[in-house]
Amino acid sequence: MLQNLHVKNLALIDETEVDFRNGLNILSGETGAGKSIIIGSINLALGEKVQKEMLRENADYALVELIFSVTDEKQKELLRELDVFPENDEVILSRKIVNGRGVAKVNAESVPASKMREIASILIDIHGQHEHQSLLSKKKHLEILDDYAKEEIFDPKEKLREAYKNYRALLEELKAADVDEEERLREISFLEYEIKEIEDADLKEGEDEALEADYRKFSNGKKIMEAVNAAYQYTGNQSDNVSELTGRALRELNAASAYDEKVKGLEEQLLEIDNLVNDFNRELADYIDETEFDDETFYRMEKRLDELNHLKSKYGSTIADILSELEKKQGRLQQLQDFDQYIGNLKQKLADAEQDLKKYCDKVSKIRKKYAKKLTGAVTEALKDLNFLDVKFEMEFGQTADYTANGTDDPEFLISTNPGEPVKPLGKVASGGELSRIMLAIKTVLADQDAIETLIFDEIDSGISGRTAQMVSEKMNVLAKNHQIICITHLPQIAAMADAHYLIEKSVENKTTVSKIKCLSGEESIDELARMLGGVEITEKVRESAREMKELAHQKKCH
Repeated sequence: MLQNLHVKNLALIDETEVDFRNGLNILSGETGAGKSIIIGSINLALGEKVQKEMLRENADYALVELIFSVTDEKQKELLRELDVFPENDEVILSRKIVNGRGVAKVNAESVPASKMREIASILIDIHGQHEHQSLLSKKKHLEILDDYAKEEIFDPKEKLREAYKNYRALLEELKAADVDEEERLREISFLEYEIKEIEDADLKEGEDEALEADYRKFSNGKKIMEAVNAAYQYTGNQSDNVSELTGRALRELNAASAYDEKVKGLEEQLLEIDNLVNDFNRELADYIDETEFDDETFYRMEKRLDELNHLKSKYGSTIADILSELEKKQGRLQQLQDFDQYIGNLKQKLADAEQDLKKYCDKVSKIRKKYAKKLTGAVTEALKDLNFLDVKFEMEFGQTADYTANGTDDPEFLISTNPGEPVKPLGKVASGGELSRIMLAIKTVLADQDAIETLIFDEIDSGISGRTAQMVSEKMNVLAKNHQIICITHLPQIAAMADAHYLIEKSVENKTTVSKIKCLSGEESIDELARMLGGVEITEKVRESAREMKELAHQKKCH
């Protein structure tokens, strides 16, 4: 569950902190008080795109931090799969905005916004003000169904995507292979030329690196030989060289070493140095004798390097790349030379791939149809609880014109809200308020089988009132028994059901408008209900109605 929200320097909020509770958390306040900022800040922390105007005027940065308590083992397992490990059963998500850019962190470790969204999807589900409008899109209907069936459908859908990817690749290859005879012969001729050019070069892996090392050595041959000869002179081929001087020193020490053990040790060290110098001098002499920097060798080396670099410019940046390209060209040449056989094999592969794809499409479709009955049945019951008394809610399965990565299903939710009327697409029947309740019903059904513990509803009550509002509040109460619900509302019927009631209000401090949020006591909650009921003037009678509404809600909660 979401334990704590901390917001700093965001829009109208200077700094505020909220401790949420179990059950139904209600947020209310006057229009324009900043209710949307609270949801906006949570969305921001969960990876939503940063809007520059969200940063508070004259602030250097903005910060949103969410602390989640995670005790459910299923949630922990899903988080572990994303390399997130709750510390003391807590996960802290934060987003800091500086210069219009956001830095996202999970338990103090920086993560991309995309990963933040993945993590958030395990912990929280947010129903925005206008999300119910997405029900007008058939694509959303398929998403909802697959979400409901995800435990059984996940693996078959992954195999379906792979089968579709393979099918599309073969289809594209067959289209690309559709060439006329003249074009085929022209490509054969060009491939033969390129293959011969590479094969004639007789390439060997690593040859270029060895050549380049030798080329550098030959290019600096004069400098190398001058340095080696000078070193040779200093170590053993002129008077007063190192070897001669260490020899003299050894003779001097030898004369005294018999009288002092320490001098004897120094003599042995110098003898070792003398041997090393003599060995080094011999190796220098051998290097001088063996090394030749003749112009003919340098010319051949330069010419070979030019040849290799020419091939690299055409076929790949390394010899390994060129040899790999040679294999591809040889394979393509073989295809074009045995063209009829190649096309026949390709068509057979495509037919096999299509058969494989169809198998997975059918399997996924069968799972969807099974779960569609369960889903629509459960949503129908939820809709009845939301004052759709004679509702029919079904799902009709159409077919896509062609294969897709999601299969061939094109399902759509249909509804009838009046007795005797046939079911029709949602967009032709449902009003905005009805769509809102339909989405609430769907969310309720999905939440009942999901590990997500926290659900946020941003003005789910738009377009409803009276008895319907009362039934929505009762549904929220039922949902809050197994989930933490955070709900922004303008309806007193829903606010009265609160387990925790928060007021968002706007005030002027130091000539600056700020929004603050506070948790209301029992009496303060009744005062807020009275404001929601009574509007401008709150009479004692309105306050009494608010108190009665709160008591009735309490009785309903205790049922």
